[in-house]
Amino acid sequence: MNRKVVTFCVSLLPLMISSGMVYSVLPIYLSRELKASETAVGFLFTIGALTGVITSFAIGAISDRIGRKPMVVISQIAFALVMLFYSLIHYYVYAIPIHVLEGFAWATIGTVAPAYIADLSERDERGRSMGIYTTVWNLGWVIGPVLGGFLAEFFGFRLMLRTAFVMIVFGLTLVAISDP
Repeated sequence: MNRKVVTFCVSLLPLMISSGMVYSVLPIYLSRELKASETAVGFLFTIGALTGVITSFAIGAISDRIGRKPMVVISQIAFALVMLFYSLIHYYVYAIPIHVLEGFAWATIGTVAPAYIADLSERDERGRSMGIYTTVWNLGWVIGPVLGGFLAEFFGFRLMLRTAFVMIVFGLTLVAISDP
């Protein structure tokens, strides 16, 4: 098993857990605490997805030029800021720029992480490496929703979001100090 691939995937696990935590209850937070209608919630998610559509191609080209790891770091910084900013706002309209940043972060990690896995892997290990990556991604989404629901219900949405922020910063630190 490729140590660099495993290290990279482990550094993404906090992000994937945080994603599962937040996105499983985010519509509830937006509607209950930030007073967004169902249509507004749909609009906010559309803004994030549209940002990804607009930026993905450029993100791939930039990662070819400056490298995958810096782009992963940028993505994790963006995700951390998204969680922190969500925890600070009190009305859904302020979530619009957050969703733009979130769409950029998803487009970046979604474009760059698989390419980075391929870069770190020998040709005959790429399938196994992508399997490790996908397993970690899915594991985060197994752990995250129940953890996020629990934290939101018993400690509030804002604490859940700040917990996600701290977890992402931890994963960011792991990827930043890992080689290459």
